Amino acid sequence: MRIALAHDHLNQVGGAERVLAEFHQLYPQAPIFTLLHDRAAVGNYFDNWEIKTSFIARLPGGSKFFKWYLALMPLAIEQFDLHNYDLVITSASALIKGVLVQPAALNICYCHTPTRYLWSDTHSYTSDLPQPTWVKKILPVFLSYLRQWDYLAAQRVDHYVANSRFVADRIAKYYRRESQVIYPPVNTKLWGEPVAPEKYFLIVARLRPYKKVDLAIKAFNKLNIPLKVIGYGEQAVELKAMAKSNIEFLGNLSDETKAYYMAHAQALIYPQEEDFGITAVESMACGRPVIAYASGGATETVTDGLSGKLFREQTWEALADTVIRFKQENYDPLKIKQHAQKFSRERFVAEWQQFISGLNK
Repeated sequence: MRIALAHDHLNQVGGAERVLAEFHQLYPQAPIFTLLHDRAAVGNYFDNWEIKTSFIARLPGGSKFFKWYLALMPLAIEQFDLHNYDLVITSASALIKGVLVQPAALNICYCHTPTRYLWSDTHSYTSDLPQPTWVKKILPVFLSYLRQWDYLAAQRVDHYVANSRFVADRIAKYYRRESQVIYPPVNTKLWGEPVAPEKYFLIVARLRPYKKVDLAIKAFNKLNIPLKVIGYGEQAVELKAMAKSNIEFLGNLSDETKAYYMAHAQALIYPQEEDFGITAVESMACGRPVIAYASGGATETVTDGLSGKLFREQTWEALADTVIRFKQENYDPLKIKQHAQKFSRERFVAEWQQFISGLNK
């Protein structure tokens, strides 16, 4: 069977890209079709992969300013030549699921989320963009066109696999399609035996508005409790200016170093709504609980009282109150690590292979 993989764009290394890497391990001979590959942003993470990029990658500023070519993305995706492949697996959080395949071929979409800026987050996406007013006025016109294309393109998919029940509900709402849930693979072997926690709390996230790191900054400014922040993004300067001296920014770190900080933290702070949330599970794999906003994938990964604590309002006040009431001695690190095994790589591979085998019957 001739297999191809497709992914929206390779310009960061986040949860979706780690899932793609797992697919690449399962199908090492499969090429990856993607809108662009920004080596300056991702380093050597995708080295030695057969990557086929779209014409957008070759346009002026195509890698760094690809959002300016938003209206061209459907055309770029439909120009990928996949006529030689029997199975195309799209790892989609945006438009890539709309690739064109042969009538006899299968298009299976592992969906991280229906395109956020077209559906669930369209109004905040427009208002949060740091662009001139005239751009914000005409942008809804392009988004309306893309929304229609995205819905029609979503109907080209033969089978959907959702990365959480939360995403499965969104697929049903926006695309009117059913999906099977297979949680993404998490490296649950990040850390060995649990260690005694130190006094700090931890947040690991790209410093972007939807990650809600500002809520954690405001809460810990008031609490005056040590907080370490791992990650970088366009909000870095703004957030550092907000933070008091009890908050330390560590920047981007290796997976091994992140695991060290996770294993030694009181708890991971998780104030955002995620479609699944690999980082939360990684913290649990290190034996540490998660203080998470009770929405999205966290409601499926964090068991209140066992592997963490959920707070119900996405405000700094609610987060601060939860941190004050949090007592790490109430959590058993070994039980937390055991809970994290529900989301292991081995479980993902077994469930995916069972899913594929079921299609061939």
